[in-house]
Amino acid sequence: MKIRRSNERGYADHGWLRSYHTFSFANYMDPNHMGFRALRVINEDRVSAGHGFGAHPHRDMEIISYVLEGEMEHKDNMGNGEVMRPGDVQRMSAGTGVLHSEFNHSQENGLHFLQIWIEPAQRGIRPSYEQKHFPEADRQGQWRLVISQEGHNGSVSVNQDMNLYASLLSAGDQVAAPPSRYAWLHVVKGAVEVNGETLTTGDAAAFTPDEQFELTCTDASEVLLFDLA
Repeated sequence: MKIRRSNERGYADHGWLRSYHTFSFANYMDPNHMGFRALRVINEDRVSAGHGFGAHPHRDMEIISYVLEGEMEHKDNMGNGEVMRPGDVQRMSAGTGVLHSEFNHSQENGLHFLQIWIEPAQRGIRPSYEQKHFPEADRQGQWRLVISQEGHNGSVSVNQDMNLYASLLSAGDQVAAPPSRYAWLHVVKGAVEVNGETLTTGDAAAFTPDEQFELTCTDASEVLLFDLA
């Protein structure tokens, strides 16, 4: 188990945007943290009320958004326009090229979300978009599959051989890791104990296929688990 502590992440403060980078991104460059398997980016973004990312292009990347607090307004040149709220998971396959914007929908409250990039299995595909809501009850005390290559069990589909699980845990909850190959565990908030180590908000841990682990929640937590080929 290799641990990536929250305070080791890159950080950028643009005034309207405060962002922590688990892996190298924009002006933050660390050759030791360029990604993990197909997982390329985990940015924890906080956007001030009424601000956001204006229309900008992407290509050949699977871009996943996971809202934690507030409301995020999405628009793209495929004709999609939706507002995301906590529990919503969005996937945008940039493929041959897409133009999109993401704004804080509120003029009063902040927006807190995770921006995740996955390297695609196939490049040059037709751009596409998908968004689904996963109620708290589906994630409470258990792993809920929210992203998978084939869209299994009502999850959002993605152009890569990977699975993303989400869980909401109460103090004392114990959950075994779902079957995985290479695994990346990201603590969105709270505190958990894994293989004798305590991980808190923003911390992460990487596991190889032969490593087993069980997670014990020590404080109300939200966690994500990436299963990667």
